[in-house]
Amino acid sequence: MSATLRSLRVPAQKLRRTCDPRTLKFKTTADIAPLEGTVGQDRAVSALSFGLDIEAEGFNVFLSGPPGTGRSTEVRAQVTRIAKTRPAPRDWCYVFNFAEPTRPNAVSLPPGRGHELSHAVDELIETVRREVPKAFESDEYAQRRDQLNRELAAQRDQLFGVLQREAAARSLAVNMTPMGISTVPLIEGKPITREQYELLPDERKREIQEHTAELDSIIAQMLPQVRRLDRTAAQQAAELDRRLMIVIAQPLLDELLRDFSDEPEVVGFIKQLGDDMVANLPAFRGQEEQPQTVGGIPVPRLDGIFTRYEVNVIVTHDAAGHAPVVFEEHPSYYHVFGRIDYRSAFGSMVTDHTMIKPGALHRANGGFLIINALDALTQPLVWETLKRALRTRQIRLENMGEQVSIVPTATLTPEPIPLNVKVAMIGTPHVFQVLQLVDEDFRKLFKARADFTTDVERVSEHVNIYARFIARQVQELGMRPFDRDAVARIVEHSSRMAGDQEKLSLQMMNVVDVLVEADYWACDAGSAVVTAGYVEKAIDAKAYRSNLIEDRVQELIENGTIKVDLSGEVVGQVNGLSVYDVGDYAFGRPARITARVSLGRGQVQNIEREIQKSGPSHSKGFLILNGYINGKFAHRQPLSFSASITFEQVYDEVDGDSASSTELYVLLSAIADVPLRQGIAVTGSVNQLGEVQAIGGVNEKIEGFFAVCKARGLTGDQGVMIPRDNLHNLMLKQDVIDAVRDGAFHIYAVSKIEEGVEVLTGMAAGRARKDGSYAEGTFFRKVTDALAALTQRAIEVNRAASRDGVAPTSVSPAPVGRPAGRDRPARRRSEDA
Repeated sequence: MSATLRSLRVPAQKLRRTCDPRTLKFKTTADIAPLEGTVGQDRAVSALSFGLDIEAEGFNVFLSGPPGTGRSTEVRAQVTRIAKTRPAPRDWCYVFNFAEPTRPNAVSLPPGRGHELSHAVDELIETVRREVPKAFESDEYAQRRDQLNRELAAQRDQLFGVLQREAAARSLAVNMTPMGISTVPLIEGKPITREQYELLPDERKREIQEHTAELDSIIAQMLPQVRRLDRTAAQQAAELDRRLMIVIAQPLLDELLRDFSDEPEVVGFIKQLGDDMVANLPAFRGQEEQPQTVGGIPVPRLDGIFTRYEVNVIVTHDAAGHAPVVFEEHPSYYHVFGRIDYRSAFGSMVTDHTMIKPGALHRANGGFLIINALDALTQPLVWETLKRALRTRQIRLENMGEQVSIVPTATLTPEPIPLNVKVAMIGTPHVFQVLQLVDEDFRKLFKARADFTTDVERVSEHVNIYARFIARQVQELGMRPFDRDAVARIVEHSSRMAGDQEKLSLQMMNVVDVLVEADYWACDAGSAVVTAGYVEKAIDAKAYRSNLIEDRVQELIENGTIKVDLSGEVVGQVNGLSVYDVGDYAFGRPARITARVSLGRGQVQNIEREIQKSGPSHSKGFLILNGYINGKFAHRQPLSFSASITFEQVYDEVDGDSASSTELYVLLSAIADVPLRQGIAVTGSVNQLGEVQAIGGVNEKIEGFFAVCKARGLTGDQGVMIPRDNLHNLMLKQDVIDAVRDGAFHIYAVSKIEEGVEVLTGMAAGRARKDGSYAEGTFFRKVTDALAALTQRAIEVNRAASRDGVAPTSVSPAPVGRPAGRDRPARRRSEDA
C-alpha cells in the first residue's frame, strides 16, 4: 500500500470521542446539585430575559428553535421568576349597563376585591328582597296607606257632594259607575225609568234635557279635578313606597359606598343599582309581572330583574400574589379571547352580562401569556385577533364569526378591557422566518427573538452542566441516580445526536427519553443505580423498535434482490451512500451508481432528472460535476462523448449533493476504462475545483455500509471514503471502531478528487504539466487519452459521413454545466443526505 493511501486512513481513535468517567468528580448524580435553568442556551436565555424585562411597546418575545431544546422549560422558569417580582394586577368584572343593557360595563378593582364586591351586592339584594315584603306588610305602612286613602276619599266625597247639590237643584241624581258618572231624572225625589220618561210631556222632557246638559257641563269641569286627585293620590302612594324602599335599602347602599369609596367606577355602579332597585320596587315586593305562557307553560322573562344586579367577576387575583403567568396549551379562539354564552329559553337564545366568560388573554392581563406559534396560526381567527388586541392594547370580546357575519344579530357588546400583557410565542425557526417575511404586523409586535440552538461546545464546563441536568431530571421524575459511567455514556450519546465530536446535543427531550428508558431497565433488573450498561441497553432498544425498515432493506441486500458488490473491481460502477429518515430513526444504505459512456457532444445525462426523480440539490451537484469535467479536460479539445449516470434500483426521489463526488468518480472511471474498487463506498460533495466537501449523515452512512459488509463477511479490503471535513462528525458505534482497529474495515478521509481516485483505483491521479498533459501511467492521463481517442473517433465518423454524403455529426461540446434532457423542475420526495 502506498504511503498516500496509508495517510488517508483514519485511525480508530479518531472515529469516536469518548468521555472518561474519571473526569467526572462524583460517584452518582445524587452527589451533585441539580441544574437550575437550561443547558448551553446562554444566548437565548439572555435574549429572553431582555424581552421579558423590557416594558416598551411591541417587545413581545418569539422563542425560536427546534422542539426539545428547552424553549418551554426556560420561558416558564424565567416568566415565573419575573412575575414574582411584579404585583398582582387589578380584578376585572362585568356589570349591567343600566343606560344601555346590551353594552355591559367593565369595572376594575384592586386585586381580590372583585369577589368582595360580588358577594356584597348579592347580600344587599337578598337582604332587600327579604326585608321589603316585611316592611310593606307592617302595621305602620298599613296605617299610612289608610290615612292616604282616607284623605283621598274625603276629597272625592267633597267633590261628589258639590255635584249632588247641583244635580238636586235640577231634579237630577248622579251615580258613580265603573263607566263614569251617570245622571238620572227625579220626579218627586224619586228616579224614573226609561218607560216613565217616555210618558212625560214633551215640555217636561225638554226641561230634563236642559238640566241634564247643564249638569254634564258641570261634570266635565269637575273630571280634571278628579283625575288630578287620583294622580296625586297615586303619586303620594308611590312616594310612600319609594321612601319606604329607600329607608330599607339606603343604609345598605351607604355601607357599600363607604367600602368602595376609592373606586369611582364602582361608586357609579352602586348608585345606579340603587336607583334601579327603587324603580323596580314591585319585583322586590313579590309583585313582579306574571310571565307569559305558551301552551300553559310559563316563559321566563328575558330581562332578568335580579340577574342584572349580579357582578360577573371574570378575573380575580390574590392581593398578596404576583403577576399572572398563563400557558395556553390549546389556543383556540374562545380559549384565548373568551366568549359570550347563551341559554335556551323556549325557542329563544338569550344571554346577559353574567354569561360572559374570560379567555387566557383576560387571565394573563397584567402578566404573561405563553402560546405555541403554530397552534395560534392554525386556529381560525386566533392570529389576526391576537394581533389586533396587541396593536390596540384592548381585549374586545365578541364571539367567533360575528366579524364576518353577513346578517347582523342582536347580542351583547361588552366594553373593551385595557390590555397590558407580555406574549411569549414558541415556534420553529421556519415559522419565524415565514412570519418575518409575510406579516408586517409580526415585525412590529414581536421585536424580541430568543434563538435556541441545537448544540453546544463539548467542554468540561458544559459536561458538568449536563450531569447536573441529569441530576435534576432524576429528582423531578423520581428516577434512580445515574453513576458517572452512565453519565459519561449519555455525554457520548449526546455528541452522536449532535453529529459532532466537539458538540453536545441540546435536544434535551430526546436525552430525557434515554434517561427514562435507562431507569426502566435498571428497575427491571432490580438495580438501585443506573449504570452505563442500562444506558446502552436503552439506546439499543430504542433503535431496535424503530429499525424495521432498515432490517428489511438489509435483508433485500443480503439475498441479492438489491445488488451491491463488495469485492473486486468494475469499470463505471461504485457504491454510493444515502440516508433514509423514517421519522424517529435514520439509517444509511449503499446504492450502486453506474455510468455508461459513448460518442457524443459532451452531454452527461442525469437519468433521475430525466424522470423527475432528482431533487434541486442533487441536480445542482450534477451541474457542478459537469463544470468540473469541462474545466478540467475541455481546454485543449472538445468533449466528444455522451454519458448517462444513475442510481440503480432506487425508485424514490434522490436529493442532496453528497453523491456528486461519487458520480464524478464513476464517470471518470467509465471514460478512462479504469475499474473502481467495489469494497469501498463513497460519499461527499464536490465543487467545480475538485475539492471534496462535507456532507450530512456520515455516521449513518458508514454504519449502513459496515452492516452490509459484516453480514457478508469482512475481508479487510472494505471501507468507506468520506470528506476530510467530516472527521469531527465521526461518532461511530463500537463494533465499527473495533473492526477498524483490527484492520477488517477502513475509513478513508479525502479532501480532493485526486486523493479519492487513488483510493478507488490504486493509481496516482496525476498533476497537469504546463502544457496541460499528464504523466504516463496516471489516472488523468488515461482520461485525457480516452477523451482524445473519442474525439478522434468522432472526427473519423464525421469524415466518413461526409464522403458518403451524410450530414456530419458535430463534435462541439455541449454548453458547460448543463445536463442533457429537458429543463424541468424535479419534485422532492426523499433525501440523499
